[in-house]
Amino acid sequence: MSELLGVDYPIVQAPMGYIARAQLASAVSNAGGLGIIETSSGQLDQVRDEIVKMRDLTDKPFGVNIAQLFVRDAAIVDFVHAQGVRFVTTSAGDPTKLTGALHDAGITVFHVVPSLRAAQKSIDAGVDGLVVEGGEGGGFKASRDVATMVLLPLVCSTFDVPVIGAGGICDGRSMAAAFALGAEGVQMGTRMVSAAESPVHDNYKGAIVDAAETGTVFLNRWHKPGFRVLATPRAEAQERADEPVMLGSLDGILELYFEGDLDAAFAFGGQVAGRIDEVRPVAEILHETVAEFRAVLGALADRFAPSPHSSPGS
Repeated sequence: MSELLGVDYPIVQAPMGYIARAQLASAVSNAGGLGIIETSSGQLDQVRDEIVKMRDLTDKPFGVNIAQLFVRDAAIVDFVHAQGVRFVTTSAGDPTKLTGALHDAGITVFHVVPSLRAAQKSIDAGVDGLVVEGGEGGGFKASRDVATMVLLPLVCSTFDVPVIGAGGICDGRSMAAAFALGAEGVQMGTRMVSAAESPVHDNYKGAIVDAAETGTVFLNRWHKPGFRVLATPRAEAQERADEPVMLGSLDGILELYFEGDLDAAFAFGGQVAGRIDEVRPVAEILHETVAEFRAVLGALADRFAPSPHSSPGS
């Protein structure tokens, strides 16, 4: 996976709208992972500027996400190609619509999937790989969410393509677990939102750090789009709503993200927030994740691999 992505570490930063821009993505790429620029904001002029900034901030590989729920113009392929991007994740839409055009432009395509059925459709569309995202992750979700522990090995045992595991990943132990389940890389979202280089307000980062493992809610489970967010008072008040829950105004989202008003909108976050206890620089997060990943695998091998002098079952 590292060779396919052209990076030191097979760790990808999730493409959070308005957040996954040059400041954060370049820090990830410079630290040896793969930074991703978002398009889900729909602000393509700003996205174009962020890609230009990326060229100034890093000479390492990076990618772009195309969130089809929000970007429906097929010209997005030409836009991404014109920026010289060679790796794209597609999400929140039909993989058959853009995969062929992206391939024609010489771009590697991974599609984000929440189920085995979606994975099959992506394989049939000819994607190069999959981002398999469990329901414990933050952001937009299928209404019948499946945990990473179930979904990841199911997809990996069914299809022979490179897989990036997502949902619940924040450190070396969870990365090692994802690899044990069949992944060849991992994606971090909530962990990166809380990173020092993340552009969001300290109040948002603090809400992640302070969250318990039960500190998220799933909104719109019976409507579309469903999404998992931090359990702020605003979110908890809508958890059992019968009517569709609206994301809120752009002004409200920007007030939450960049001014710190947690009552202005919903703060996306996954259950893994319960395992994040401090704001750390991206480089520290990645380097310590990889060190712990290797240590965990070594410890498991030492603990469970049979000794040359032991008999089976001893």
